[in-house]
Amino acid sequence: MKKITIIGAGPGGLATALLLAGKGYEVKVVEKEAYVGGRTSSFEQNGFTFDRGPTFFSMPHLLEDLFAQVGRKLSDYLTLKEVDPLYKLQFDDVAFVPHRDEEQTYRDIEQLFPSNGAGYSRFMKETRKKMNALMPLLQNKHNSLFDYTRLRALKALPSLSLGKTLYDELSKYFTDERLKLSFTFQSKYLGMSPWECPGAFSILSFMEHEYGIYHPIGGVNQITKALARAFTELGGTIELNRPVKTIIVKEGRIHGIIYEDGEKEQTDELVINADFAYAMSELVEEKHLKKYTRKKLEKKNYSCSTFMIYANVEKVYQEHHHTVLFASDYRKNVEEITGSKTLSADPSIYIHNPIVTDPTLAPEGKSPLYLLAPVPNNFSKLDWEEKKDTFAELVFDQIEKKSGFKDLRRHISSYSILTPNDWEQRFNVYKGATFNLSHNLGQMMYFRPHNQFEEIENCWLTGGGTHPGSGLPTILASATITADGIFKKDKKGILIQ
Repeated sequence: MKKITIIGAGPGGLATALLLAGKGYEVKVVEKEAYVGGRTSSFEQNGFTFDRGPTFFSMPHLLEDLFAQVGRKLSDYLTLKEVDPLYKLQFDDVAFVPHRDEEQTYRDIEQLFPSNGAGYSRFMKETRKKMNALMPLLQNKHNSLFDYTRLRALKALPSLSLGKTLYDELSKYFTDERLKLSFTFQSKYLGMSPWECPGAFSILSFMEHEYGIYHPIGGVNQITKALARAFTELGGTIELNRPVKTIIVKEGRIHGIIYEDGEKEQTDELVINADFAYAMSELVEEKHLKKYTRKKLEKKNYSCSTFMIYANVEKVYQEHHHTVLFASDYRKNVEEITGSKTLSADPSIYIHNPIVTDPTLAPEGKSPLYLLAPVPNNFSKLDWEEKKDTFAELVFDQIEKKSGFKDLRRHISSYSILTPNDWEQRFNVYKGATFNLSHNLGQMMYFRPHNQFEEIENCWLTGGGTHPGSGLPTILASATITADGIFKKDKKGILIQ
């Protein structure tokens, strides 16, 4: 039986492992941390439970389909609760609270942003068609430029909005600036600016409005825990506290791995779910690479980073589950994050207040508040040890001033901070770019690192650093593409059984 090793127990690695185990492969996942999940993991802080990274989950049918492929029911592993309204979007002069119900959102738009309701209806109708055209591109591999001559690619080309930014695309539908931002801020999920993000990504806001936003009871981290449980039930193995030091490559082909403790292990196939740029620069000897040498990796475009505050709060705020506070000058704020890479005096802030949906996350009458400010990645060379406390105070100031979380500091018993330096040094995220390689047209589809890695034989990629990109739904798609690639390669008899 073929032996497959997967480096990293993030959602991409675990989903790939589950699909492979379902086909009878001998699969082992090795993870450097003492827990599964990677960025999609949880931690406890004095009795309060926090998601470390992602807090949004949309398109649950993709996860249901993945479990069904291995004869499992997602509902046996996970309890999903829909969050509706979707979120509260707070501007200086107005708060927009979109609902899953299109008619309700239409009425709200007409009330707050007169004459824009028809644009919203048109956006939903036209982007639904765009989504149907783009899904085949997102769910299939792009290992060759010839893939673009396939019928599915030719059909999708008009939907790619080539030459248009996300902001340009939404300007077709809305005249009010605040409404444009309400449907383009999702580019932050990719760590990008709406003024640079390709127009094709208008599907991001559509996905939320069309399919809803869900909270797994226990947090989004429960998704990776569910994947891990189903995988081990199928006979798969997960080894925690097992950091890899080197990937063994001989004559352009994977032979195995060397662990930090010096132990060597052979494998027939290797799937890399570690952060892509980190893996290429730290785990693979440079002599084996041409396209992704350290020098070339430094010249790639990367997403922004995030400044995180995880606060133990001694009260429950009856505010929305998800709140976004927009900077007064949002475009300037985005330019500071992705362009000049400077620290903003007026940051945009995301507030995750899951206790209103899920009381299991903290003691009664208390809440775990997750605060996130997008900030420059570590190409900025900002001294976070010097700036983190001051910036945290600025975040608290803005929240108390702009949101319903009044007197927040007075109710915080303790909190911890995670900076871009922490993302890089503690979690091996290259340059602290939490959303991986940027998603500009020069780094998408064929031009993104291939799921069947093009530089080394028997080497595969899964996760946000390969096609189709960052975000849980797309990471699950990457797992399916990678697993299918291994299945198809074996069917052709290319690999020894």
